[in-house]
Amino acid sequence: MHGKEVNTLGSWILRILLFLICGISGYALTQGISSSPLIPLFGFIGGLSLGALTLLIEKGLKKIPLKNLLGGFVGLILGIMVANLLSNVFFSNLSNDQQTIFSVLGIFYGVCGYLGLRVGFKKGEEIHLPGWKAFSKTVPQGGIAKILDTSVIIDGRIADITETGFIEGALIIPQFVLNELQHIADSSDSIKRTRGKRGLEVLHHIQKQANVDVRIVDTDYPSVKEVDSKLIELAKEVRGKIITNDSNLNKVAELQGIEVLNINELANSIKPVVLPGEEINVKILKEGKEMGQGVAYLDDGTMIVVDNGRRQMGKQIDVIVTSVLQTPAGRMIFARLKEEATREARGKDYYYPLDSEF
Repeated sequence: MHGKEVNTLGSWILRILLFLICGISGYALTQGISSSPLIPLFGFIGGLSLGALTLLIEKGLKKIPLKNLLGGFVGLILGIMVANLLSNVFFSNLSNDQQTIFSVLGIFYGVCGYLGLRVGFKKGEEIHLPGWKAFSKTVPQGGIAKILDTSVIIDGRIADITETGFIEGALIIPQFVLNELQHIADSSDSIKRTRGKRGLEVLHHIQKQANVDVRIVDTDYPSVKEVDSKLIELAKEVRGKIITNDSNLNKVAELQGIEVLNINELANSIKPVVLPGEEINVKILKEGKEMGQGVAYLDDGTMIVVDNGRRQMGKQIDVIVTSVLQTPAGRMIFARLKEEATREARGKDYYYPLDSEF
């Protein structure tokens, strides 16, 4: 079995044991209360209901960030301690009426405990321990985590970039981004549905790449509604960078001090410096591999192969770009002499009269 299947099987076994323990305990507790056989049955049903309630509580707690849970737990303990201290100081002379004592202390402990729990839960978001990571067990030590947003996944170019190995560190895909992708893929709009399915296929392709560490995390922020705001909160928490092509998210994240890697900016920075048809001035420095070719270079070292440029060796000449070739070894530009290109263009435009016109 795979690890995921083993975890699922283990979870179901634990749930079955929970229901058995709760049901049997409820049956045993109510067995001696009455001679009626229905009472133990109600106890058994009550135990099963308690087990179901426990599973609901578990489902809710799993959505709460760990820092909020820790903060709430600490706040609850402190609230109970404060309630105990104050009750010993101010309510030590209460009457011996047990009902009065229970009522007053119940209210007192309830109020202090509730306040401690709520304040601790909220203040838990401010916990920042050295090296704290929301998913420290899943993020490797080397490199800075990169968080993918929905738009850049649907765009698809991120898969090609990761395949080259230029991005270091783990690629983080939050569960709320996956949920948004799934929602788009299930849309009634055919265009949105196609985009959502494309995003899921891109993620599947990235996960299959051997040199990419993809981590899907359950970290969520229930109090934050928008996905973009959740991405910013997650980036703050893990001190990571957001990869996007959404200009609005880019601006908002930078305003809050979050580093952003914009795919569109990357594409603009590596676009060809020249395009076919452009005129440039170069100096022929050496012979090319083919007969009659001359070779020149741009300031950034890009090689320019000029047809019939050999006879212009050592001269500064104007050439017309014919094509740009991108290879794993770099970019190559092919060009021809401007005078040849001009002469050819004039030849095409030349008008040859018919014999009948003479």
